[in-house]
Amino acid sequence: MRPAELTRLTVEESTDRYVELVAAKTVTGALSASTAEVYARDVATFARLAGPGRVLDDLTGEDVDAVLLAFARKPDGRRAVPEAGGGAVQSPWSQARFRRSVSAFFKHAALAGWVQVDPMTASTVTARERGGLRAERRALTREQARGLVGAARALSESGPQGGRRDQRTEVRDALIVLLLSTLGPRVSELVRANVEDFYTDGGVRYWRIFGKGGRTRDVPLPVDVAEVLQVYLSGHRPVTQEKALLLSWRGRRLARGDVQAVIDRVQRRVDPAQRRSVTPHGLRHTTATHLLADAVDMDAVRRVLGHSDLATLGRYRDELPGELEVAMRVHPLLRPGEGGRSPATED
Repeated sequence: MRPAELTRLTVEESTDRYVELVAAKTVTGALSASTAEVYARDVATFARLAGPGRVLDDLTGEDVDAVLLAFARKPDGRRAVPEAGGGAVQSPWSQARFRRSVSAFFKHAALAGWVQVDPMTASTVTARERGGLRAERRALTREQARGLVGAARALSESGPQGGRRDQRTEVRDALIVLLLSTLGPRVSELVRANVEDFYTDGGVRYWRIFGKGGRTRDVPLPVDVAEVLQVYLSGHRPVTQEKALLLSWRGRRLARGDVQAVIDRVQRRVDPAQRRSVTPHGLRHTTATHLLADAVDMDAVRRVLGHSDLATLGRYRDELPGELEVAMRVHPLLRPGEGGRSPATED
């Protein structure tokens, strides 16, 4: 028997109300505009696949499974299948993201009294993570990361590259790669940064990063990165009233999609032996992986990346080749001169 307070909304009515709620959260800063856009797109897709006229409370776990499977088989125009000549099905990552969006929607529906029981609790379909993260989203090895950072530093120090001075972006591109590689901000945090977010205190340059959920964190810049920032601000950033740190040569704030093009451009200057394609999120993985591998305090890494929970770091920590062997070779309890002796070698 349904409780008296249950509101029997259709799928379309409930998803429309949810999208309005999500949009309202962007005004308060509880959600970023890009996250809200993803939620809105996913629940709209859910409504279309589930049947907009159906009553939300009538959906079962099997109905949700059917929607998840239909989404998984839905062509993704961004990923071509050469042998088929058409769009590939959704990637495991897209399937997992869609499932998270639908789950968040039903959690709210249960709290709002739109459903008696959350049907996601009876859902059995999960995305298969075939082979884990794509190579572009995995951390760069230390050699690859150093190659990219080295190319960025060389770019920031290079002389005129030809073309009009007001259209050259070498120093800006170097700054973008250095910030992503050493501090690991989310790409949304990077493009949202304003000049006024960078300040100096006690001789140290800081970036006040405005992150998810309206949270802020003040992260000190490595000296080399602070120097490139100063070079950029003092003569390579277009003169404009725009507050954004990162601008196109026309003086407009860079968009999220522009950042990948910058990374690719700097990558072309890396020695092919050290080069590997990487996304902005892959550079976030790179920051976390190498800071943790270098025994930097976990809570410090959490604060640099802007996580509220230490457990979240596990998602950003990738394995490095030879890492365990190095750890055992330089074990802190066996270092010479510290109460131990060098590892024995076999004859």
